[in-house]
Amino acid sequence: MLWPHYLISIIFFTSGIFHFVKPKAFMRIMPLYLPFHRFLVYLSGGIEIIAAILLLLAATRSIGLWLVLILLILFIPVHIYMIQNKKASLNLPGYVLWSRLALQFLCIYWVYYLIKHP
Repeated sequence: MLWPHYLISIIFFTSGIFHFVKPKAFMRIMPLYLPFHRFLVYLSGGIEIIAAILLLLAATRSIGLWLVLILLILFIPVHIYMIQNKKASLNLPGYVLWSRLALQFLCIYWVYYLIKHP
């Protein structure tokens, strides 16, 4: 069953590209305590693209899933910051921001399941 890997690949590839196309949008949601916002946006976007490509190849799929899992965990503070900071919230309602955080944990579980059940 490869469709989950392809779906995750499409999502992360698209998101990674947008890190380069619209970096200011991603810098806006980064917690202020993190340094070098632009660099981190480009770095995370590049890693998302690499992970997406790795998911497409059977020989590297496991590495791609682990990269995605690490990124999903690393992005949790961004979701929390968006809940706490009005400017970073992108004017989204609270229930949407909380739902995004819950979805993040669901995605973490899903990717971890895919790692454990290849």
